[in-house]
Amino acid sequence: MKTARKLSPALLAGAVLVSLVLGAALLSFLWTPYDPVQAFPADRLQGSSAEHLMGTDRYGRDVFSGILYGARITLFVGLVAVGIAALIGTPLGILAGMSRGAVEEVTMRGADILLAFPALLLAIMFGAVFGAGTTTAMVAIGIGSIPGFARVARSGTLQVMSTEYVQAARAASQPALRIARRHVLPNIAGLVVVQCSVTFGLAVLAEAALSFLGLGTPPPVPSWGRMLQESQQFLGTYPSLALWPGAAIAVAVLGFNLLGDGLRDRFDPKLNGER
Repeated sequence: MKTARKLSPALLAGAVLVSLVLGAALLSFLWTPYDPVQAFPADRLQGSSAEHLMGTDRYGRDVFSGILYGARITLFVGLVAVGIAALIGTPLGILAGMSRGAVEEVTMRGADILLAFPALLLAIMFGAVFGAGTTTAMVAIGIGSIPGFARVARSGTLQVMSTEYVQAARAASQPALRIARRHVLPNIAGLVVVQCSVTFGLAVLAEAALSFLGLGTPPPVPSWGRMLQESQQFLGTYPSLALWPGAAIAVAVLGFNLLGDGLRDRFDPKLNGER
């Protein structure tokens, strides 16, 4: 008799932190205390108060409004980047795991070559060629994350292809596409979901780094990385300007990483003690 699985602390903590980021992004569509791009020079560099919960930056913009709006940008970039990586990398991994031979060798060696170019380096190259911007960052991060999905999908596919029911389906001359759709993809879906969560955290960090370097979301649109970059000259006098966006980035990255660890523990039968 199976007992109900308990939710792991990592899964619960990750879900809470991700929910905070998601809630901030959704709230920014409905309400922000002030216009996040509107400058008020008379209110510049104010500390936390009832009017400005997290203070104001050097242009007099409300930091709390910028944090809320920045969550929207961060999630949008992560969602598109992970979508690109999953939609390309997962089919390539399944193809490599099912085909074997020359197809597998060419596919995985191509993934290895792409793996030599980190997402951040690709984004810098893309920014130099196509110009810096949110779209460039999303595409570069997505392309740089394809090898991870291809490797995970291939590993899971190899395990599924060795099972008796798949061997029986192949013996019955079922088409490869049908086997992939009915047997392989449902069985590796958990691995892909975990990879999505982990890659999302990496995408958040990469987008923040690109914005910090001036290769991500262009001003005056608020982004957490750019807020960090603009605050560095005030670290000695107004450290809170770096504290809030830094904490937001840390919460988002930690949340997605914990969520990925929790999902991995939940989807992996060996880690749950099942037989």
